Amino acid sequence: MRWALVKVCVAVTAMVVVAFAVPLGLVIREMARDRAFSNAERQAAAVAPALSITTDRDQLERVVASAGSDAGLAVHIPASGGTSAVDLGRQRATDTDIAAIRRLGRASTTEVSGGSALLQPVALSSGEIAVVEVYVPQAEVSNGVGLAWAVLAGVGAVLVVGSVAVADRLGVRMVGPAQRLVEGARELGEGKLGARVPEEGPAELRLAAVAFNSMADQVVQLMANERELAADLSHRLRTPLTVLRLNAASLGDGPAAEQTRAAVAQLEREVDTIIRTAREAKPQTALPGPGAGCDAAEVVRERMAFWSALAEDEGRKVRLAGVERPVRIPVARADLAAALDALLGNVFRHTPEGTAFAVDVHNGDDAVIVLVSDAGPGITDPEAAMARGRGSGNAGSTGLGLDIVRRLAESTGGDVRIGSSVLGGTEIRVWIQLADRTPTRRGHRVRRAGGSWPGSLSGAGRRGFSRSSPRP
Repeated sequence: MRWALVKVCVAVTAMVVVAFAVPLGLVIREMARDRAFSNAERQAAAVAPALSITTDRDQLERVVASAGSDAGLAVHIPASGGTSAVDLGRQRATDTDIAAIRRLGRASTTEVSGGSALLQPVALSSGEIAVVEVYVPQAEVSNGVGLAWAVLAGVGAVLVVGSVAVADRLGVRMVGPAQRLVEGARELGEGKLGARVPEEGPAELRLAAVAFNSMADQVVQLMANERELAADLSHRLRTPLTVLRLNAASLGDGPAAEQTRAAVAQLEREVDTIIRTAREAKPQTALPGPGAGCDAAEVVRERMAFWSALAEDEGRKVRLAGVERPVRIPVARADLAAALDALLGNVFRHTPEGTAFAVDVHNGDDAVIVLVSDAGPGITDPEAAMARGRGSGNAGSTGLGLDIVRRLAESTGGDVRIGSSVLGGTEIRVWIQLADRTPTRRGHRVRRAGGSWPGSLSGAGRRGFSRSSPRP
């Protein structure tokens, strides 16, 4: 924008300079020509009175010498009566031009070698017409024109340079605030809610900066209100949780009672975590640093141990693979646990009792894939299942589980995909990009039921997943 403004100013100034300098240069040239021929006319007029009095050669030579340089002045007197023709000075005009002047009886100019000649007719006492020839060199005609044109060119160049300087200052004054506004909008889009724009520059940009800052303040306030609302809603769960805990305490001893009490305690801890996170959360503006994140294998083992007890009660076969060695991922432990609970909870909620399921973790050089598959009826509308707030449409479905998983994967640059599992039901594939890769991906992909994944990993092939494997 800045350089565009400079180019426009240079173009406009150049057009103005050309519009004025070219006609002025032509006028200066004509003025120099008129000055030169005016001097020639004065020289011819100085000789004319003497010609009307005498035609004596000696006297005329003295008059010519006193009138100017005899090298540029010539007098041509025709023969009359018993006198012969007299020619004083160097003749440059042709005899035809001189004869034409005598015949016409008025002054005229003609082109000669090296310049021009002014031919001035003068009537003699004998009735004949003498011609005074004044030579005007080309250098005298253009005397001072080159210097005047150089001055005009210099003035034009100064005007153009000055316009560039002025346009550059104006451009800085306009482009600077505009660039800061763009940078502020980019930072706000990246989640840096403290981004603000200085209210400076032209009136329009100042108004835009005021509007941007007001919008950013409203965004911060809205997010604060949203966190408080989430905390308040979570706090409402404490009353029924207290009742559940008291009831669980009265169940006595036994595996079922212990599992119930453990589940209630875990639920209370999750509610407390939600309340603290909602009120203390800061907008994420960068990827986790080195050493941040968690061991995905450990989290998967822990959550599978929790869900395996319920799976045993419902007669579900469970398979777990890929968690023998540590698998570091740039995701907080609580976030990964919440995502796994959402995926496994969907299996228990939307498949009949006795339906088998499996969890596989594949550790590659640049990504980690977590597969949750089941032998259930599958998902009839994967697109709707991935849409936030829509869910499967079944009773008890809020449509937030898969969205939680999707946002976790996308925070690392990965994604979530729904497909058909080797068990015959649904397969949820969570692609988690490792921290050494810049996240560039957004959105999710959904494979229609019955299709196949490009480069799908199954059975022994899944255990061989590596960076060279094609990404699904």
